[in-house]
Amino acid sequence: MKVAILAGGQGSRLAEETHIRPKPLVEIGGKPILWHIMNQYDHFGHKDFFIALGYKGEMIKRYFVDFCSLSSDIQINLKNGAINRHQDDTGLDWNVNLIDTGINSMTGGRIKRLEPYLNDGTFMLTWGDGVSNIDLKKLVEFHKSHGKLATLTAVRPPARYGHLNFDGDKVSKFSEKPQTAEGWINGAFFVLEPEIFNYIENDATQWEKEPMERLAEEGQLMAYRHGDFWQCMDTLREKHILEQFWQSGNAPWAYPT
Repeated sequence: MKVAILAGGQGSRLAEETHIRPKPLVEIGGKPILWHIMNQYDHFGHKDFFIALGYKGEMIKRYFVDFCSLSSDIQINLKNGAINRHQDDTGLDWNVNLIDTGINSMTGGRIKRLEPYLNDGTFMLTWGDGVSNIDLKKLVEFHKSHGKLATLTAVRPPARYGHLNFDGDKVSKFSEKPQTAEGWINGAFFVLEPEIFNYIENDATQWEKEPMERLAEEGQLMAYRHGDFWQCMDTLREKHILEQFWQSGNAPWAYPT
C-alpha cells in the first residue's frame, strides 16, 4: 500500500532546529525522524513512499539523493565522475517519491497535490514529525472492515507533567509523564480511500478542518484506538524526550532494520 508523508511545514515551534533544516530531518539517535517513521511502515511491509515537500524541501531531496552513497563504500572515477558502490549497505528497498507541494500549502493542499500519485487505491497517510508503536497491520485491517472512506488513529497524548494520585494530602502515587488516562486526540496515522480528494478544495484547505469535519458529519470517518506509545515532535522538549528514549535503548517505536 502506498504511504504519503507530509513533510512541508515550517515547524515554527521547533525553531531552534528548523531554522537550518526542515523538521522531518531533525535527528533522533543520529537519523532523521522521517527515517524512523518510514522504518515503521517498512516493518509492516509498506515501502512505496510519497513525500510532500515544502519548506526547505531541497534538503530532503538532497538527503535521499545522497543516502545510498553515504551509507555504502564507494569508488569514484575522478576522470569521468562515475560513482560505483562496492555493496549495498543500506539494507533498504524503499521506493521514495519526493513531490514539491508548495511552500505555503496547508495540509489539505499538500494531500490534494499528491492525488495524481495516490488516486488508484487505498493509501496511508501521516505527518513527518511523530512516532509510535501502532500496529499498522491491525490499522489497515480495521479500515477494511468498516468500508468507510477514512480511518484516523486516535491516541492518548503524553501528559506534559508528572501525574499525581493523592491519599488526603499524601501523594500515594507519582508517575512521570504517563499517557493520559482519558481523552483521545488525532494521532495522524490515517488509512484513506481516494474519494477523500473530493473533500479538499485547494492549497488553502486544512485537512483537519472542513474535510475531516465533513467526513465525520457524513459518517465516513472512523477511529482506530491506539492506547500505547505515541509522541509527536513539535518542540525542543519533545525532541529531547524522544532522544532520551533512543539513548536508553528502549525506544518503543524502534524496529529492526
